[in-house]
Amino acid sequence: MTVETGAVTRRRAPAPAAPATRRRTAALRGLGLLLALGALVLVGLVGVWVGTKGIPFTATWSLLWSPDGSENSVIIHDYRIPRTLLGLLVGTALGLSGALMQAMTRNPLADPGLLGVNLGASTAVVVCIAFLGVGSVLGQVWFALLGAVVATLVVHLLGSSGRTTATPDRLVVAGAAVTAVLYAFNSAVLLLRPRAFDQFRFWTAGSLAGRYYDVIQVVAPFVAVGVLLALGLAPALNALAMGDQTGRALGVHVGRTRVLGAVAVMLLCGAATAAAGPIGFVGLAVPHVARFAVGPDQRWVMAYSMLLAPVLLIGADVLGRVLGAPGEVQVGIVTAFLGAPLFIALCRRRKLVML
Repeated sequence: MTVETGAVTRRRAPAPAAPATRRRTAALRGLGLLLALGALVLVGLVGVWVGTKGIPFTATWSLLWSPDGSENSVIIHDYRIPRTLLGLLVGTALGLSGALMQAMTRNPLADPGLLGVNLGASTAVVVCIAFLGVGSVLGQVWFALLGAVVATLVVHLLGSSGRTTATPDRLVVAGAAVTAVLYAFNSAVLLLRPRAFDQFRFWTAGSLAGRYYDVIQVVAPFVAVGVLLALGLAPALNALAMGDQTGRALGVHVGRTRVLGAVAVMLLCGAATAAAGPIGFVGLAVPHVARFAVGPDQRWVMAYSMLLAPVLLIGADVLGRVLGAPGEVQVGIVTAFLGAPLFIALCRRRKLVML
């Protein structure tokens, strides 16, 4: 609206959003969250139903609540349910860690592997296979978690050397350097030890197959603590999105926020990578879908990411079983084919900005 006084034309500042408009926006976001939750429940049921052996849906539903010890019951309860639950945990961890990484670094292309967490976990798995002879998935999970922790600590120490706090730019550079070194080490070990490569290649593609309740019990506490940390940091990250100085003026402790954020990423991404291997594009693309739907508010972005990411991951796992029948295509390969076009479409549709 303009106000004319003689030859002078002034433009009034836009009025703030009315309370009714804010309430309507919050209601729509809440409805979208419920729809995402419904989609997650639906894709979870499909994940329990669909597999290499065809079981009618009515029989699947009955055996889901009343196991009878039959072959179909064993398949559902000992294989498909743990696989779906692991997809839920890993998807939640990847989606939330991706949103957290992009908010912390203010880099729309950041993903959970930016701090070297994925390569740290991979390096630990290479070492335990090649030099220690660890062949079980459960044993590799513990080594992968340890590798993720060590890599994150090294990146943070390098990013904060010479300063009181680690800046986003220095963390990104330190993560790239550590990733390059670890990648070279892994390649050298795998080339010199072909037997280790035979075992490692199945882990590195990313898969939910062959993981059972014992793996879920190991990684679930790490994911739970990481989720609580990440959600608790959302208001502080909203303030830091306007810059460190503005964040300090609003009462945010910048250094503590970044340290806790790095710990949350380490727990979430480390647990996900340890359980299923490095799975790409989920943590990169899903936060952009959430941001496109609800805007830059990190509280909503994180809530949507932790629901939409497992929908994508479990759906990709089901699609891999259908496309590869009677075998299967590993979920890390499917997410790459699904996530890359989705991310390209988002890039073409709108600018990838954090605000």
